[in-house]
This record gives sequence, C-alpha cells and structure tokens, in this order.
Amino acid sequence: METQSEAKVLLRVRPRGFCAGVVRAVDIVELALEAYGAPVYVHHEIVHNTYVVEQLRRRGAIFVEAISEVPHGAVLVFSAHGVPPTVRDEAKSRSLRVIDATCPLVTKVHLEALKFAREKRTIILIGHRDHQEIVGTSGEAPDRTLVVDSVAEVDALKVADPDKLAFLTQTTLSLYDTQEIVARLRQRFPNIAGPASDDICYATQNRQEAVEQVAKDVDLILVVGSQNSSNSNRLVELAQRLDIKAQLIDAAADIDPKWLEGIRRVGLTAGASAPEVLVEQVSERLAQFGFTDQRDLDLIREDVRFTLPAELATIAPAPRR
Repeated sequence: METQSEAKVLLRVRPRGFCAGVVRAVDIVELALEAYGAPVYVHHEIVHNTYVVEQLRRRGAIFVEAISEVPHGAVLVFSAHGVPPTVRDEAKSRSLRVIDATCPLVTKVHLEALKFAREKRTIILIGHRDHQEIVGTSGEAPDRTLVVDSVAEVDALKVADPDKLAFLTQTTLSLYDTQEIVARLRQRFPNIAGPASDDICYATQNRQEAVEQVAKDVDLILVVGSQNSSNSNRLVELAQRLDIKAQLIDAAADIDPKWLEGIRRVGLTAGASAPEVLVEQVSERLAQFGFTDQRDLDLIREDVRFTLPAELATIAPAPRR
C-alpha cells in the first residue's frame, strides 16, 4: 500500500461546476414540475449537461427543439441559453404558459444587441454559429448581425459602413481567443462600438483563471462537462494552450487508465453546467487509481445569485450543496 508521501495527488479547484445561471435554470424546471406537475416542456436542453438533462427527464421534463412539439396551453421553459424573438412569438401563438430560464447575463447581451440595432449599427457577434446562445442573440436583429469565431473571419469581413459597427460576444468563450478577435476588430474598424462591460460571464472567466493557476502544479487536467458544453470545451483548450494534457469527461466511467500512466498530479475542475455529484464520482474513481491525496484549492470566491422568475419566486427551491 502506498504511503502518504508516495500517494498521487488530486487537486480539485474551486470555483468549479454550477454557476448562478445554471442553478437558477435547473431550479426553474424543478419548481415548475412541482407547481404544475409533469410534463413540463423545455425548449432545447435546459443546460448543456447530459446528467442534468437525464435527471430532469426522469422527473417529467420533456425536451424539445421545436415549439410545434409542445401541446397548446402547456407549460414551456426557455433554456438558460436564451431564444430568438421568433420562438417567443411562436410560443405565444400556441397559448403556452412560458417560464423564462434565460441566464440574466445572456439577457444582457440580447438587450445590447437591441440597443445597437436601434442605433442602426451592424453587429459583429463573436461566437460559435450553431450554439444555442448565438442563435438566440443573433435572432434579435438577424438582418444586422454577422457572426465570426476567428481572427481569419474578421479579416474576411465585408461591411457596408465601417463607422456604424458594434461587437458583442457569446458569454462562454475563451478569454484569450476573444481578446485576439476583439483586438483585430478594433484594428480593422477603429470606430467600432462595444458593450459597456465584458460579455464573457463571471463564471466562465473564473473557471478559466482557476485552470490557469492549477496548470502550474499538475501533469494532467480533467474537466467534467458534456461534449456540447461550450465553457467546458474552452477549459480543455486553455489547459492544452498552456502545454498541459487535458481531457473532457462526462462522467467517471470516461476516464481512460492510459491517460494516468506516468502521471503524479492531476487537476480536476468542472464546467458551469456540471453538478458536484459528478466531481465526487470522478474523485472516487481517481482514488481507485492511486490518487488518494485529494485536496480542494479555493482560488476565486464566487457569491453570485440570481432571483427566480416572479411566477416561481414564492416556491422555495431545495438547498444545493
């Protein structure tokens, strides 16, 4: 048996896992099920995490991609990623009882898009075209919005009036990549307007900064998160950018023992939509591989909370660990 001095080390960084927007969105679906009974329909996955979606599905949530799949008059929750106005209009036309779980930080970007559109500016939206958040934000002013996700795409931009531009960003992007893209936009279009404050959300920034700190002390970083989670993928990319091996895992069973060969110190984090129970299961699995010296590193304090929608605010959510 290994002695304590020989034990392999697992460093679990905080902040990790659920952000305030995800806590609010999951609470909304759970409280809607409690208040209205099953089924409650949810437009798109409420958050991008396989485990969370499956747990809610078992309780009676039905996830749909098209409003036409929702029966007239049913309860519908909009996901944390936000929706375009066309989806809101279609929900209204079907007399649906809508509860909006859009993250307030995403709503902020939608309002900025509307403001820039009113100013007759062309909006350069930085993000991933197929991501639900970009679909929602670009839908606020589709005739005025151009989506880019790289410096090369900025270089290829053709705009009618370079003096009437503005940029916005998806909330879950890489800080490094976004800074490079914004710098090139400002270089090409010196008069481009931007948001009053950074669009990349506090949780995305904090989790990236925590990975950057722990990367100095580990040989491998494991990120708990689903394949379609933008912020989780950015954590893996950041670690790799820092020349640290990194893997994205949905669950403990995804750990390949080969990754751990020759590894003495592992860093563990979780994307903003991954629940703590998965981190605990991964920790237990790593202990089986000899990583019995397990430590939590509290690197950045987070105390953000978002209020519930008025129609659910009177129902107290269960406390979260």
